[in-house]
Amino acid sequence: MAQVEATTERIIAADPEAVFDALADYKDVRGKVLTPHFSEYEVREGGDGEGTLVHWKLQATSKRVRDCLLEVTEPTDGRLVEKDRNSSMVTTWTVTPAGEGKSKAVVTTVWDGAGGIGGFFERTFAPKGLGRIYDELLQNLATEVEK
Repeated sequence: MAQVEATTERIIAADPEAVFDALADYKDVRGKVLTPHFSEYEVREGGDGEGTLVHWKLQATSKRVRDCLLEVTEPTDGRLVEKDRNSSMVTTWTVTPAGEGKSKAVVTTVWDGAGGIGGFFERTFAPKGLGRIYDELLQNLATEVEK
């Protein structure tokens, strides 16, 4: 099995602390900035960064729905990690300064891909599809924090 990786980034016109705090706010903000690809959103424990347990279903394609139960950690300042209890998927959000009053938000998701021909197609197309979903989510986040 080869590892599959999708990375998306965006410059947001807000301070890094504001962007990170919004990302880590699973109670109020995160549910608002998710795209229609996410459904059944539910905070099961916590709700603010480290120690949060959150559930959603991610519909990446018309046929592919992933049931996610994510444990949230903050291993370092400006970094939020979501590990899926139901799969090998790990999503890391990193927020860093990008000039006066601006932030760079980067989201990277990795998982163990399938083998064979299915794995080839997954490694080829899944990162692009997930990249589009996260690009829209980051746009929604930017709209939320740039108010």
